Amino acid sequence: MSTTSRSNAAPPITPRAADHFWQAIEQRDSACDGAFVFGVRSTRIYCRPSCPARRPLRRNTLFFRTNEEAESFGYRPCRRCRPQEQDEATGLIRRATAILRESEEEPVGISSLAAQLKTSAAKLRRAFHRITGLSPREFSQALRLERLKKLLREGANITEALYECGYGSSSRLYEKTNSQLGMTPASYRKGGAGMRIGYTLVNTTLGKVLVAATERGVSAVYLGESERTLVESLRDEYPRAELFRAAGEEGWLREIVRRVEGAPPSLDLPLDVQATVFQRRVWQELQKIPRGTTRTYTQVARALGKPRSVRAVARACSTNPVSIVVPCHRVVRMDGSLAGYRWGMARKQKLLEREAAASA
Repeated sequence: MSTTSRSNAAPPITPRAADHFWQAIEQRDSACDGAFVFGVRSTRIYCRPSCPARRPLRRNTLFFRTNEEAESFGYRPCRRCRPQEQDEATGLIRRATAILRESEEEPVGISSLAAQLKTSAAKLRRAFHRITGLSPREFSQALRLERLKKLLREGANITEALYECGYGSSSRLYEKTNSQLGMTPASYRKGGAGMRIGYTLVNTTLGKVLVAATERGVSAVYLGESERTLVESLRDEYPRAELFRAAGEEGWLREIVRRVEGAPPSLDLPLDVQATVFQRRVWQELQKIPRGTTRTYTQVARALGKPRSVRAVARACSTNPVSIVVPCHRVVRMDGSLAGYRWGMARKQKLLEREAAASA
């Protein structure tokens, strides 16, 4: 096929995806930058969804998944929104992450980090917000917490872990991590020591379901095929907790199985999960999504008042320990297609189909 014929053709985009993309263009949604670009037939230019230029007519607009695809159809990048810089921003964040992982400075200064990357502080700040939905400081804190959790789980002394991760004092350690871990660092280091968690496994039409709970509420709902794998996942999270096979709280267990099979909620389930403040906010928002409907990651981020935190929302969904109760399966990509699901895409599809059928 010649270059000319390719440039006059339209790339394969479903009508549903096109509707989502056009809505993002009309709203100049910066959260969708990087998800797609659009080309204007009359100018042969392609732009980001957030481009400040005047909106083209929809009939003159083509949608492309990547910059490379747009250029293969004969379009050139816009000089106002510079869509090619999205790829530059991704590379910049990748290099910044490598530096932050090794840094012991608290906090890492944006000017210092920008100097090491040979870029400006303003450009680096924009890249962080665009790619991660977080500020450089927030991203650095998340990496530090990730490192701390790893050290504590491996049995490191709290004082050693404190200085290894760059916390300047014990007071700073407890101030920054108590709410993020959901418990004190000492308790987290114990891996759930002193906790009694009972778990039950049942067979459903979606495979095995593990339900774990303390006396206060449900702590885990895992789906899979292997009983051994599910139990090991629970033990990895609480390696020193007292885990025991239990009959399960009959009402809670029956309610979760009913929901797996597509039935509407008939009982409020108490939760006993450890999470950051942001994770809790995301999970609470997911519980507001009506059965039989879906929301995009962008819509969830907007509902939280953090439209640039799309990727942070996605991470909160992927770390949700109580699937079904917190319906992270109801969150989809901007074009309506299914995004990754910890318990398998086939299960996600089946859950959505059952809920939609029951609602109808």
